Order: sequence, then C-alpha cells, then structure tokens
Amino acid sequence: MKILLDTHIFLWALLTPEQLSKKAVESLETRDNELFFSAASTWEIAIKWSKRSLILPKPPQDFIIGRLIETGVLMLPISVSDTLNVAELPFHHRDPFDRLLIAQARSNDLKLFSGDPVFEKYDVDMFWV
Repeated sequence: MKILLDTHIFLWALLTPEQLSKKAVESLETRDNELFFSAASTWEIAIKWSKRSLILPKPPQDFIIGRLIETGVLMLPISVSDTLNVAELPFHHRDPFDRLLIAQARSNDLKLFSGDPVFEKYDVDMFWV
C-alpha cells in the first residue's frame, strides 16, 4: 500500500507514538507499505516551528531530513499538477496544507493517513489513525 502521511501522523509517530492506535503503528512499521511525506508538510512544520507553536528536538532542517532517512519514508515533491488539482476540491476545509495533501493523495494514487475527521468530506482514499 502507498500511503501519504499527514503532518501530524509523522510527528506523532516520531514524538508521541502513544497517540497512534496499535493498527496505525503496525501500518507504519510494515515494510510492505510505501510511506510518503509531502514537501507541503515540511513547509507547514517549518512555519509552525518558526512561530514557536511547534517544539522539536532539533531545528526542522535537521530533524525532518534525519528522521526521513532513519525511517525510510520517501519525500513527495509538490508538482504543478498537485497545486492545480487543489482548484477542483470543494471548500469543506480552508487549511491550504491539508487541501494540498488531499490533492497530492488523489493525483498520486496514495492513501492519505490522517486522524483529521474533515478529510472524510473529500473524495480521497483514507487510512485512519
């Protein structure tokens, strides 16, 4: 299964794994699953860290890259197609990062792994916490 991790799932898995269900942890650890992390999420983390609304053990440029390498999670770049596909989404939710993740999941044939109930309103293949 190919899975796009929502920003909070990536952070919970690394910093507070007790927030994830047993099934979620198993899915993250299963080598059969191909895990992706969006460049949009790195941007979101960088913004929150710079505003001091997110605490990390290291600056984002060290923390994120190091953890991606350690865990084998693949970076998903943002394509022009991904950004343009956001225009096709209904406005159930206004968060630009979440809307881009939904568009990326749809255009790249990925399941979106999240615990955010607003995603249920979209036509996107989901994997829930």
